[in-house]
Amino acid sequence: MDLLFRHGAVDVFTQAIGMKKSRPAILITVICPCDRLEICEEILFNETTTLGIRRRYQERRIIPRDIITIQTKLGTARVKVAHRPNHKTIQPEYEDCINLAKTHQMSLSQVQEIVLQTALDLGLNL
Repeated sequence: MDLLFRHGAVDVFTQAIGMKKSRPAILITVICPCDRLEICEEILFNETTTLGIRRRYQERRIIPRDIITIQTKLGTARVKVAHRPNHKTIQPEYEDCINLAKTHQMSLSQVQEIVLQTALDLGLNL
């Protein structure tokens, strides 16, 4: 998964599935831009036992967002501020919260709550 991300995959996830003849297997889904398709497929062929890959092209719609770095009582963290008409959504950056949770030996949810509250206190929801 790390190799796919390093070569441009936007997302990678796995699912346990049952194949024909009731064989257990792992389905790997890679979401990547069209210009990264060949390298991601090559990685899958080289790093797994697969003999074939199914492709599907999809469109993506995203909400405009800003990434803002804030200072919390636990340290620095980034938050995504998504802009929608008459509403903003604030989401703490996962990686930053994981790092802060490890540093302070706290749960991820506690850190996310502190980061979100700090962002709200700074007025980022206006």
